Amino acid sequence: MEERAERTNEWWQALENRVRVLEDMEEIKKLHQNYVYWLCNLQWEDMLDCFVEEAEADILGDRLVGKAAIGEFFHQVLARRVKRSDGHLVAQPVITVEGDRAEGYWILYLFFSEPEVRWLQGRQECEYVKVGGKWKIRRMKFIGPWPPPEA
Repeated sequence: MEERAERTNEWWQALENRVRVLEDMEEIKKLHQNYVYWLCNLQWEDMLDCFVEEAEADILGDRLVGKAAIGEFFHQVLARRVKRSDGHLVAQPVITVEGDRAEGYWILYLFFSEPEVRWLQGRQECEYVKVGGKWKIRRMKFIGPWPPPEA
């Protein structure tokens, strides 16, 4: 009887772990989707809140270290380049969660309206960390175009 209770407890623990991973994956998806929504809506401070203080980002060839540097890039570079008539969306997330850390990649589509209509397909690679019960971006790298052109 004791052995059966132990197996039942192990089964419940395994189920709880699987559910926690699925919930974490959904929270990470929402975080990233909000990040891109705020990019489209020019909400730089909301985007910045997605990052931890010691975050790193590689965006448009610029390597940024720390939340302050990332915020400066949003306000000084992206604010001049991104227009409300542009559009951005992420798709096809692949996320792996291990405890309070996760990593993943997304396909990011960037649609530009000026000076002419064009689009760019890129890959956004990320590391995430759970801080105070909330998922945040620890590292982000944009690779565009993706897949890269053949050499």
